[in-house]
Amino acid sequence: MVRVNPVLKRLGFSSEERVVIFHADDVGMCQATVAAYAELVEFGLLSAAATMVPCPWFPATAAYCRQYQNTGRIDMGVHLTLTSEWDTYRWRPISTTDPASGLLDEEGYLYRLAAPVRARADAAAAGREMQQQIERGMAAGIDVTHIDSHMFTIYHPKLLPVYLDLARQYRLPTLMVRTMERMLRLDAYDRETVAGMARLVEAAEADGLPFVDDIFVMPLVFSVDDRLAYAQRILEELPPGITCFIVHPAHDTPELRAMAPDWPARVGDYHLFLSEAWREVVARSGVQVIGYAALRDLIRSGG
Repeated sequence: MVRVNPVLKRLGFSSEERVVIFHADDVGMCQATVAAYAELVEFGLLSAAATMVPCPWFPATAAYCRQYQNTGRIDMGVHLTLTSEWDTYRWRPISTTDPASGLLDEEGYLYRLAAPVRARADAAAAGREMQQQIERGMAAGIDVTHIDSHMFTIYHPKLLPVYLDLARQYRLPTLMVRTMERMLRLDAYDRETVAGMARLVEAAEADGLPFVDDIFVMPLVFSVDDRLAYAQRILEELPPGITCFIVHPAHDTPELRAMAPDWPARVGDYHLFLSEAWREVVARSGVQVIGYAALRDLIRSGG
């Protein structure tokens, strides 16, 4: 049996409480994501987001955060980016152009998929890249609340220690599930590897890093005709604990359609979180909504 997440008590919740972080990924990937994020912040259902520092629209994201940082509505992390998945719209590392780093594909961009990064990246080089992304986010004026991983690339024995060390160094929460067997259920790791990674997570939690109990991602890879009904069912079935509920909202633009084959899902997420019907579902569900800033404050206060 998985023990109760200690973060619930530290936040003032009971062990039976269902707590959710409504999180927008990929902000700054393109213009459509920045515009959608700004609108959804005003609407008020999102509770956190993360930006992709190597991408062309990161400066616009940072400018928006600087403008509204003091309103209390901005909860922005760094979406640590070691992959560049599209065919016609690519980005590079910000820390190096050296092929020996193992971070660049044959075209000079970040690899499209997580697998070649895990196989070929030098761990130290990957660490420098992630650190520079955090530093650039902070230097751009973002009050960074957390770090997470684009395409879950860092959930690998070579990269996970670097990720957790960065969390300790910057005293930032990470997107990490407390039970590694659950986090790695889609990866073909052997039992010994999973156990080793689980020990790393347990040690980090013992050091005071707060983790979630589960992650749910609104589907990108298959079609959902009624995203409201789908999301409502997920919310109703959430067990006690903390769940990071991830969406990828974007405006419907020619640029988005040209670059991202999964654009209908991204536009669907935007409409879902701009929906009064979804607001009513969340209100009726009884879930408690928090952002990552609350978890960061736990680390930095020692509470």
